[in-house]
Amino acid sequence: METNKREKEALDLLDKRISEGREYRRTRDIEIREAQTGEEPEKIVRGYATVFDEDYLLYDWGDYKVWERIDPHAFDDCDMGDVIMQYDHRGRVFARNTNDTLQLTVDERGLAIEANLGGTEIGRQLYEEIAGGYTTKMSFGFKVSEDKREVVEDYDNGVVNVYRTITKVSKLYDVSPVSLPANDATEISARSYCDGVIAELEAERLRAKELKLNRKRAEIRARALNGGI
Repeated sequence: METNKREKEALDLLDKRISEGREYRRTRDIEIREAQTGEEPEKIVRGYATVFDEDYLLYDWGDYKVWERIDPHAFDDCDMGDVIMQYDHRGRVFARNTNDTLQLTVDERGLAIEANLGGTEIGRQLYEEIAGGYTTKMSFGFKVSEDKREVVEDYDNGVVNVYRTITKVSKLYDVSPVSLPANDATEISARSYCDGVIAELEAERLRAKELKLNRKRAEIRARALNGGI
């Protein structure tokens, strides 16, 4: 009964922490495809911004681990009206879906992207960096409007696992090649989401421990007053 109550309280705390800001996640490797159309080849890169139903570790803080996955219907009502491709989520725009240089497709695996980087000099330079293996990862910026959370305690290892499923993405901002697999934006986003959740869980754990200790002390005092000790 006490465990169920604790899990319910933890989920209630998590429900209050639905992010209203922009989040970033590192995603998959980028593939290249050079398509011949006339004299000049198109500089095409493609990959998946995210895949569905695949758990990934969002944050690890000792006794607490936060796992995340994307629901297959998370993008059903997503606003993709103006999505851009940048580098590390900032600076110049390399492709954009409003001018058909960036294509976004939701399929059974995930959110697929294809970008033509041949329209600008800096875009062609980025293509060469990707082709040469200097830039290999992507990240995407988005806003979550709905998610589900579950708290599972691993008693054998003393770890509390928090499982988050993103069920509705309200806005997709950008899909961006990144310089490092764990880029600063991803790390900052993970911390901003997880630190508050973990702090509340830890505070609740300490309160439960203190309550249990106080009950034990009260029992000892009661037995002492009744001559039981």
